[in-house]
Order: sequence, then C-alpha cells, then structure tokens
Amino acid sequence: MTINITDIFNLKDSVIHNPDNFKTVSKISIDSRTLKMNSMYVALKGNKYDGHNFINNTIEKGASSILINKNRLKDFQNLDCTVITVPNTTYAYGELAAIFRRKFKGDVISITGSNGKTTTKEILATILSEKFYTEKTEANNNNHIGIPKTILATKRTTEKLVLEHGTNHFDEIKYTANIAQPDYAVITNIGDSHLEYLIDRDGVFKEKNALLSETLKNGGSIFVNTDDPIIKYETRLVKRKITFGFKGKPNIKGRLEGFTSEGRTKLSVEYSRKKIVAELPLYGTSNAKNTLASVGIAMHLGVSPKQIESGISKVKQVKGRLFVEELPTLTLVDDTYNSNPASMVAAIDLLKKIKTYSNKTLIIGDMFELGENARVIHAQLSEIILNSKIHNILMHGKLMEHLSVKLQNEKINSKHFSTKRQLGIFIDKSDFNGQVVLVKGSRGMRMEEFVEQIREKAK
Repeated sequence: MTINITDIFNLKDSVIHNPDNFKTVSKISIDSRTLKMNSMYVALKGNKYDGHNFINNTIEKGASSILINKNRLKDFQNLDCTVITVPNTTYAYGELAAIFRRKFKGDVISITGSNGKTTTKEILATILSEKFYTEKTEANNNNHIGIPKTILATKRTTEKLVLEHGTNHFDEIKYTANIAQPDYAVITNIGDSHLEYLIDRDGVFKEKNALLSETLKNGGSIFVNTDDPIIKYETRLVKRKITFGFKGKPNIKGRLEGFTSEGRTKLSVEYSRKKIVAELPLYGTSNAKNTLASVGIAMHLGVSPKQIESGISKVKQVKGRLFVEELPTLTLVDDTYNSNPASMVAAIDLLKKIKTYSNKTLIIGDMFELGENARVIHAQLSEIILNSKIHNILMHGKLMEHLSVKLQNEKINSKHFSTKRQLGIFIDKSDFNGQVVLVKGSRGMRMEEFVEQIREKAK
C-alpha cells in the first residue's frame, strides 16, 4: 500500500511545495530515530517533543518528503525535498492512515472495553495467526496516534488486522473508529473506568459505542457480550450482531469447566455446532471472559476448533496483567499495569482461587479517574476483601485510606502507608515465603516497583 501525490492533494487544506520531486511512499514515519530511506516524515508536536525539531536529521537519513504544520514553513522552505504543509499534522497523520485503511483488503477487527481489551487483542491475534496472516496493535498504541501508526505499518499481504481502541475522554474512540473503519468490533465490557471524564457507566458506554456504531454504519458486524447488562440492553435492536456469553442462550456459549490449583481456567466454547475445550495458559475468570470473546470471533471468521486450541496453547501472559510467576518460595501476581473497580475485583477473585499457598497477601494502591465517588468506591472494596480469605493487606495512597478505615476493626492484618518509601521499607523487612502475593494499582501509582522488590527478595 502506498501514498501517492493524489492522496496528498486530498489531505484537508494541504499545500505541496516542490511537488515535482514527490515520490510515492510506502513508509510513513513519526520517529526520526527509526526512519527509513525514501520515507515520508510527519512532524508531530506533542506535550514533550516537537517533531519539527528533528527534521534536519530525517533529511540526512533520506526522507523523501516531510509533512509539517503550515506555521513552520519559513523554517523549512529551502529543503531539497517535497514539503507538505497542513494546519495540524496530528489530524493529517490520521487522514493518511484512513487513506491506507481504504486501500487495505483484509479485515479489521477492533476491540475496546473497560477491562481486558489488551489481553483480548493478544489472544485473538494469536488464534487468528493459526489460519491467517495477522497483525495487531503493538504495545499500548491504542490512541489517536497509536491507531494510525499501526494501520500505516500494516503490510499489504495482511489478512486480519486486530486493533485495540483506548479512551479516557469523550469522542476519542469516534475519531479512531472513523480512521479504522472496522469490519468487526467488540466491547469486552462496561465498567467504572475513567469516570473522572466519562462521568458514569452510561457515559462509558456512550464513548465505547462509537466503535460499534462506526462498524455497523459501514456494513460490518458486531460481537455483543450479553453477560454485560448495559451492552445487552443498548444493542437489543441491532440486527447485525453475534452474541456471546456464559449466561442464557447466546450464539457463542461459554462454560467454565473448573480451575487448576494454580488458578488456571478450564473453558469450553460452543458455536454453530463446533466446540473447543481448553485449559487456558492465563489466570482468572476475567481471562476466561477475554478468551471466550476471542474464540467466538475466531470461530465466526472460520478458524477451526483444532486451530483455535492450538492458538490458545500458544497464548502468552501479558506483563502487568494478572501475570503469575511461580518463584522458589512464593507465588507472585503482577497486575500493576492499571486498576479500576472491575479489574480489582477480578484480581482479588484470582488471589482467592490460587491454591499453591494458603497464606494470601494483597498489596494495592489507589485507583484513579473515578470521579466524585472515588472515596466510596475504595471503601466498598472492604466487603469483597473480607469475603476472599485474604490474610494480609498492605495499602498505599490517599484514596486507600478510606478502605483502611473500613478494615480497622476487622479480623484481617491490614496496614496503610502514606508514602511509597514507608511501604518499601515494610516490604523489605517482611517475609513473604509460603504466600501468594498480588500487587495492583493504577498506572500512576507505579506499583510495579514493589513487584520487582518482592521478586528480588525471593531470589
């Protein structure tokens, strides 16, 4: 797939300087460090870096054209290459990705949700790779820059492209969905995530639903999680849908067959007279739900049960997302990538299910972006924790103080630490041998530092 001179003319309010030197390009870069010869360089201006400052370096590396903000033309009008000016290079970058997308002949499968979207993306891409040449969102490239970046890096021979769409403000998914133009889309679930900006679960659905709306508008199909009451209700009138769930009678029916002592899930899935049964390489009920969605989509796209079971066996744990390590003297669960109420409950549920050691310790930090109900939501964790047979709980952060107060008079060994240093000192002096230890908190809490501390102690 390439971008030609006609495509550039079609960019909104673009002006092409030195057009006779323009070369059709197949590679578009926003990173001067990895730019290849004869690529187009798009200079994005972010909060930390301004790509315009690296243009001379890209010319030295062989960029054949550059795309810049029009207010910077005076700085680069003497360059010996094609210079394209636009009002905003970030939006133009999205337009270029949309052009690439229209030329792409494979299927785009887009995933969003409050929880599990990254893991679902990884599972689905692994399974689809058993039959199709599949590419996916890498790392956390799921925003207004990451989605275009993924699309623009997609090979012409790719048959299935799996995209992850993230958001924390209204209209972000509408923007990326318009670029991606999905053939298939799924919302994993609706939970209390990003409430500081999305207000409530209805707001969360409104934002996520932009992905389904764009897919349906363009003749695609959606996969509906009927176990989620909001998604089920809001899509009740949609005709072009395939339903999945563990409850009731969805098109794709999942069944939890049990758990191993290590917390791994045994899962069966039936769809259109086909069935798979597998012991998952992942942990917890939440990952069984992620797998159900992935298997259902794969079945619908024609992947055979044998190929699906083979794909599941190759799925790898995702770092920081219910990542379980069997260390010499303890079991360590790293769930520090991020946190919200639903993922916190899922983590606690896994801690309860792991039977490798009977003694359980939970180390948790604040959950962010919960809006005006943040204090109440943290305090409400007490009931779940007290019903989960956890022996020790270590809490860090201002919001966790409200949970600490609720646990003060309960029969559980609980401690709250107002600073990371205090918690770190306590962990350093503690003995976690013979325990299952789970660490979790929102990204800004940097709880992964305590995971590393415990790992080092266990060596």
